Amino acid sequence: MSATEERTLPPVGELAIATIALVVVGGVYMAAHLPKHFSLVIPIIDLAVAVGLVLTNVVLLSRIRPFAWRTFFLVGKWALAGYVVISGMLVYVFARDHTPAGPMAVLAGMLATFAIDIPMLFGFSVARFQEPDRTD
Repeated sequence: MSATEERTLPPVGELAIATIALVVVGGVYMAAHLPKHFSLVIPIIDLAVAVGLVLTNVVLLSRIRPFAWRTFFLVGKWALAGYVVISGMLVYVFARDHTPAGPMAVLAGMLATFAIDIPMLFGFSVARFQEPDRTD
C-alpha cells in the first residue's frame, strides 16, 4: 500500500483534540476560581473524561496494522520531551503561587494528560502519512 492510498484509520486525531479541549476548559475553569475555595467536582469529572479519551486513543492506536511505528515514536518521544518540560514549568508556577493541595493535584493530572496527549497526536499525525513499517 502506498502512502497516497487512503486507509481507514480510527479517530485518534479527533479524540486527541477533544482531550485537549477538556484539559484547557478544566484548567481555565480552575485558574479562574483560584485562589478562593471552590468545588473540584467539575474539574475531576473533566479530568476523568480526558484520561478516558487518552486511554481510548492508546487502545485504538495499538490496533492499527500496518503503521509507521518508528516514525510515530520518533516524533512522539521528542514532542513528549518538550511537553514534559512545559507541563513541569506550569506545575512549578502553580506551586510557587501556593495553590492548595486538592486543586494542585487536579491541575497536575490535567497537565500530565496534556503532556501525553499532544505528543501522541503529533506522532499519529505524522506517521499516518508515512509508509508503514516493514514486517519482514
